[in-house]
Amino acid sequence: MSECRVCAGPLTEFLDLGTQPNSDAFPRPGETDDEFFFRLAVGRCGSCTMVQLTEEVPRERMFHRDYPYHSSGSSVMREHFEETARRLLTTEATGADPFVVEIGCNDGVMLATVGAAGVRHLGIDPSEGVADEARAKGVRVRTAFFEESTALAVAADEGRADVVYAANTLCHIPYLDSVFRGLDALLKPDGVFVFEDPYLGDIVERTSFDQIYDEHFYFFTARSVRNLARRHGFDLVDVLRLPVHGGEVRYTLARRGTRVPSPAVAVLLAEEENGALAEPSTLERFAADVRRSRDELVALLTRLRAEGRRVVAYGATAKSATVANYCGIGPHLVSSVYDTTPAKQGRLTPGSHIPVLPSEAFAAPYPDYALLFAWNHAEEIMAKEREFRAGGGQWILYTPTVHVL
Repeated sequence: MSECRVCAGPLTEFLDLGTQPNSDAFPRPGETDDEFFFRLAVGRCGSCTMVQLTEEVPRERMFHRDYPYHSSGSSVMREHFEETARRLLTTEATGADPFVVEIGCNDGVMLATVGAAGVRHLGIDPSEGVADEARAKGVRVRTAFFEESTALAVAADEGRADVVYAANTLCHIPYLDSVFRGLDALLKPDGVFVFEDPYLGDIVERTSFDQIYDEHFYFFTARSVRNLARRHGFDLVDVLRLPVHGGEVRYTLARRGTRVPSPAVAVLLAEEENGALAEPSTLERFAADVRRSRDELVALLTRLRAEGRRVVAYGATAKSATVANYCGIGPHLVSSVYDTTPAKQGRLTPGSHIPVLPSEAFAAPYPDYALLFAWNHAEEIMAKEREFRAGGGQWILYTPTVHVL
């Protein structure tokens, strides 16, 4: 694509991460011939500054019955979503018979807390497998992609919402014009849309290029979100920096004129302007940092294997597909990946075909080095696997720079 998906402005590519597979499509051994690949490149809009992929992967290839990611798979994330639910119930869903809708509710970890408080709710998610898990928690779920037609149907059946919430979901949806028409139809006149997604500022600062993969179509800043909101009759009225998932921002949107933006919005906008975030020169430097990280990581892994060291990886994350395929990391450099997700175990990593083993086997025996793909859960994982370091094992990380702990 050469035009911005938000405003049709000119899209200029600044980073090419090469041929990539679906990041969450883990093939079985012997079933790798029909893998889907696409070109993963990122561009910046010269008009509204939105950073986005230049190629769209069909949504049905990514979000389907067997989608393997579970929001409640991490204790840190469970606590985060439970606290988020309590916050929304305290600050936004406070009227008579409030109604909370979540776009991309996954396994229901956030809405379960909303439901336990006796608040009317509905989750919308296209992946039947995780939706069934949400239903098992007592969460009401409609299996569908969120777009204008979905929102109109929900509003007709359930009434309008006080809050629509989304976590790590809005950035997945290229067709934001339909989403915002849906939000306009679904939200009450004084309702709010609250969403949190990876923040471009953290990605650039930490050189966390693995946040770029097929599911992440947009990379938001406060500036680009405000531009987006205003195109659709909304405004950015609050922001909150979040430490989860390697750095995110929670954005709150309301219809224009219904709320006065909080001081936090002006603060973050000023930080972005002073740091030239999303400006071409900054993004070109980021691209150079990405290439340097790739070269240094491959050199380190190659040296360790030449020395006869046993090197594995930890965390078969979606974003690890970008690292492995961009850097050419396969079983010749990393013999296996250990992961807690049963649906991934016994399979191969997308494109790079590294065997995925249960995390329980990590200690049988411990390797010399472990490449931490799930670096955004480093504290939780290292606490769990403290015996690895106690026995002399060393973690390899590649953000913000390639280094060994």
